[in-house]
Amino acid sequence: MNFYSLNNPNNLASFKEAVIAGIAPDKGLYFPEKITPLSKGFFENIDTYSNHEIAFKAIHQFVSSEIPDTFLKSILDNVLDFDFPVIEIEEGVATLELFHGPTMAFKDVGARFMANCLGYFSKNESNEVTVLVATSGDTGGAVANGFLGVEGVNVVILYPSGKVSDIQERQLTTLGQNIVAMEVEGTFDDCQKMVKTAFLDEEITATKKLTSANSINVARWLPQLFYFLFAYKQAKSKDKEIVFSIPSGNFGNVCAGMVAQKLGMPVKHFVAATNVNDVVPKFMQCGIYEPVPSIATISNAMDVGDPSNFVRIRKLYNNDFAVLKENLSSFSFSDEETKTAMKKLYNNSGYVADPHGAVGYLGLKTYQKLNPDTFGIFLETAHPVKFLATVEETLNISPKIPSQIQKVMGREKKSIKINSYEALKSYLKDP
Repeated sequence: MNFYSLNNPNNLASFKEAVIAGIAPDKGLYFPEKITPLSKGFFENIDTYSNHEIAFKAIHQFVSSEIPDTFLKSILDNVLDFDFPVIEIEEGVATLELFHGPTMAFKDVGARFMANCLGYFSKNESNEVTVLVATSGDTGGAVANGFLGVEGVNVVILYPSGKVSDIQERQLTTLGQNIVAMEVEGTFDDCQKMVKTAFLDEEITATKKLTSANSINVARWLPQLFYFLFAYKQAKSKDKEIVFSIPSGNFGNVCAGMVAQKLGMPVKHFVAATNVNDVVPKFMQCGIYEPVPSIATISNAMDVGDPSNFVRIRKLYNNDFAVLKENLSSFSFSDEETKTAMKKLYNNSGYVADPHGAVGYLGLKTYQKLNPDTFGIFLETAHPVKFLATVEETLNISPKIPSQIQKVMGREKKSIKINSYEALKSYLKDP
C-alpha cells in the first residue's frame, strides 16, 4: 500500500518512506490510499481472537508491503505486552485504561511500534536517522522509552519549559544514551512549529535524515487503532450502541479510532473532549476552523491550539461536514469542571482519574444527556500519578507511586535550553 500527501495526492510514499520522512515534502500529512474493511465475521467473533491476532489483522494491510509477517508478529509481541482493561464505572459508563505500559500513557503503543519499525528499517543502513519530536507531556516519555538504545536512531525531544508535569519531565530528560531533551522557552505549539520547520530546512535535511515520532507519523498514529478494537472486544456483549469519548489534543487518538470504524468496528459515535483549547469544538458548531495560540491547563497533554490530525479526520469523512457531525461531537471543559469531575468519579465510584481522563468522562456524560441509551467508554490516557500535584490537591489523596515511575524519580535531569528555531538548527547541524 502507498500513502499520499493530504496536500497533494500525487505525492506518494511507501510505508517505509512515509515513516522515515514523517511528513511529506509539501508539508502534508501522509494518508493511506485505501482502507479495506475487515470481514463482518471478524467483528462478530472478535472475542475469540487474542489481542495480538486482532492487532495483526488490523494493521496488516497498511504495512505488509514493507514488513514481513513474521517480523510484524514479533513487533506486536514487543509492543503489546501489557493489558488494556475496560473498567465499568457506573451504569452505561466505563473507562478504557491505557496506562499499563512502561511510561504509563497511551502513547506507549504507537511509540514502541514506530521504534520497532524504524529499528527494522535501519538494519544494514549506513546513515543514522534522527527522530525529532515535540511533546506536550506524555509523547516525550513514551518516545524516549520506546527508542532508547535503538541502533542507528538518535532522538531529539522538544518540550515547553514549565508546562509538563515533574514526572513527565523526568521520563524524557533522564535516560541519556541516544535521547536528547531540549527545553523550549514557549508553548507546545512553538515546539511543534520548530519541528515542522526543521523538516523543511534544506540546510539540515541535506546532511541529516529526519523523521518525527509525533502522531503526524503514520507509524505512531495507525497502531493507536488497536486499543479501540480491544475495547470493543470487551464491550460487544452490551446490548447498547457503543460510544467512545477521547480526551483530545493533537487528535491522533480519536482519528485512529475512526480508522477502526472504517475497518468495520461497530461503533455509534465518537466524542472528542477538549480542555479550553477549543478549536475543534468551535469548528463542530460553525464549520469554520480557526487555529489559535494554545492555553496552559492542568490537562497539559491537550494544550494544542492547532491539532495536526484533524485534517486526517476530515479526510476520513471526505471533507463532508454533515457526515462528520454524524460521527463526531466535540465539547470543551474548564479546569474547574475537570476537577469537579475528578471529585465526582472518586466520591461516587472510588475511581481516581487523571485530568485528561476526567475531561473524557465529561465529554461522554455531555453526549449521553441527549443519547442516554448508549454504552460509553471514555479513555483514561495516563496514570493519575503522572499528574500527582493536581490529583493530591483535588482529591486530598496520595496515590501509590508505581514501579515504572519510581525508577525515574531519583535520576538527574539533563536538558538543553533553547529559545529559538536557530538554536535547534545549530544543534542539529553540529550536535
